[in-house]
Amino acid sequence: MESTQSQQQAAPGALTAFARFVLCGGGVGLASSLAVAALASWIPWALANALITAVSTLLATELHARFTFGAGRHASWSQHVQSAGSAVAAYAATCLAMLTLQQLVAAPGALLEQAVFLTSSALAGVARFAVLRLITFTKRPHPNPVLPLPATPRTPLTPATLCYAA
Repeated sequence: MESTQSQQQAAPGALTAFARFVLCGGGVGLASSLAVAALASWIPWALANALITAVSTLLATELHARFTFGAGRHASWSQHVQSAGSAVAAYAATCLAMLTLQQLVAAPGALLEQAVFLTSSALAGVARFAVLRLITFTKRPHPNPVLPLPATPRTPLTPATLCYAA
């Protein structure tokens, strides 16, 4: 029988977790940037960004729960909600960056738009890593741990111990 400690996967160190975060989140982010650009040709950019951000956040949260932060299992609802909160902040940052670009450059090209979007996404990603590692996927002790009962001698079950009247 395996011990409880060996059943639980150890959380990776900060550098390993960051490398995994970049691999998973960066891969999803790059795919998302292409999807936003493609979708923005049919609908407004902000709406395309919101839709792609929602889908990519769900995907990335699952990847982070299973791989990046060493949980090895599905993300809980509370982890999805916390991750979504950090994604909303990232969405706001990318929108602000793109709106600023549009104010500064009359007709930015696709390459410049992608550079601004990816740069703002990377900066927001570093902030998300900190939130996810320090808050969302931190292993906390159970609030009511089950402690082993102290060993006590057992009294044999006899009619006298079962019924005080006997």
